[in-house]
Amino acid sequence: MNNDAFDYDLVVVGGGPAGSTAATLVAMQGHRVLLLEKETFPRYQIGESLLPSTVHGICRLTGVTDELARAAFPVKRGGTFRWGRNPEPWTFAFAISPKFASEGATAYQVERMKFDQILLDNARRKGVTVRERCAVVDVLEDGDRVCGVRFDDEDGIRREVRSRFVVDASGHRSRIHKRIGGDRHYSEFFRNLALFGYFEGGKRLPEPNGGNILAVAFPSGWFWYIPLSDTLTSVGAVLRPEALDRIRDGDREAVLHQLIAECPMIADYLADATRVQSGPYGQVRVRKDYSYIHDTFTRPGMLLVGDAACFIDPVFSSGVHLATFSALLAARCVNTCLAGELDEEAVLAEFEARYRREYGLFHDFLVAFYDMQQDEESYFWTAKRLSEDTVADAVAAFAQLVGGAGSQERALVDARSYVQHRQPAFRQLADVVQEPVAEAGEDRELLGASMLKEVLKEGVRVQTQAALGGNVDEQHPIRPGGLVPSEDGMRWRRPAGSTPSAPTGGTGHAGG
Repeated sequence: MNNDAFDYDLVVVGGGPAGSTAATLVAMQGHRVLLLEKETFPRYQIGESLLPSTVHGICRLTGVTDELARAAFPVKRGGTFRWGRNPEPWTFAFAISPKFASEGATAYQVERMKFDQILLDNARRKGVTVRERCAVVDVLEDGDRVCGVRFDDEDGIRREVRSRFVVDASGHRSRIHKRIGGDRHYSEFFRNLALFGYFEGGKRLPEPNGGNILAVAFPSGWFWYIPLSDTLTSVGAVLRPEALDRIRDGDREAVLHQLIAECPMIADYLADATRVQSGPYGQVRVRKDYSYIHDTFTRPGMLLVGDAACFIDPVFSSGVHLATFSALLAARCVNTCLAGELDEEAVLAEFEARYRREYGLFHDFLVAFYDMQQDEESYFWTAKRLSEDTVADAVAAFAQLVGGAGSQERALVDARSYVQHRQPAFRQLADVVQEPVAEAGEDRELLGASMLKEVLKEGVRVQTQAALGGNVDEQHPIRPGGLVPSEDGMRWRRPAGSTPSAPTGGTGHAGG
């Protein structure tokens, strides 16, 4: 297929943070980008607590930092937890990391209707053609390669559009993710569901932590408590799947209030609050089966990003980070191929390896974090007991999935050895959480734990690159034969001293 047969260089399916980010970063390189979104923005979405890497890294690269600041979202300086054997709440701050500049040591709690609208409007300003109320129903193929999509337009008319690349950013309910090949696998350890709603008038943590996410363990699971404004709070209970019968058989609101009553700290914070009864925040909602990963994230001409590829438990607010980070990785791949600088096989392998590695780091960290809650009557102990025989078994089994068929990571070759290698880091994290602090309310030095340093490392790199305008600290690949970001962070390149390979053409195998 020659280049004249393509309507666009890239079609992005889905207008959330992953889709708008990928589309913007490709359009900023001068390429023709179409974004198709099935809903009309603003629309409701969960996933309201961000990490610094999204705010000060990805959003700076796409040019929305100042607009986010003007939106006056609550500032999040870290996290506050009632977790582990310590009976008192404890806090960690992003500012403990020496790599975070003072302004980069914070994130936001966001109303996703507002946040996602800001990102999508920015995509339009950067040259992306955005069409809402357009539902993608399938991909177009040329042999083994994806070469566009089939969609129903605003008037319900079936259309086709051809493109050099397709990025599926349409979330966990994606209609086309299976066209990538393989299957979606759910974590046996994080077999969770969430029941959540919104409240007006809830209490706030003492300053300077008033904007922090509060996570509180209780016998049936754990609660998130996220301040979205001075008065509005997102409140959700994360539970075992067995709780679904309790929810199905009863009134959702009544069940949510029963769970709140079982958690004294959350009950106290909501003592004078009322649940929102109308508008987009007026429902009590359920989300289930939301920790999973797909066998593969790519095929020629197509990449999965964000929740279309994988999702992990929300306790450490990784959802939007993984979505926007994977969008950056995907944009680098598309930009590199369109520039004819490297072959498609090499850049897709880099995308796959880095995305799985980031997901795997968060997965291991969260397993270790859950394992600190040792009460044998608690949700956490049940999760561990039901995961074959031990936590190690659950991590080993899922580590194989995270490793992926093409990445040649140690997790795939010897999962048991991988888990044994990680155990000291698991213990170190628990020790940091359990050790006493000098005075009540003092920040716990959680960032002293190697596991948390690992999960924040890539985000810090993106922040550094966005702030300084150049790739200053990633000159070496993460795997043998791997790639590194270009100086501007928008493409991939081979590291200095490596043996170059000739690209197969401006779009990998797209030349046909």
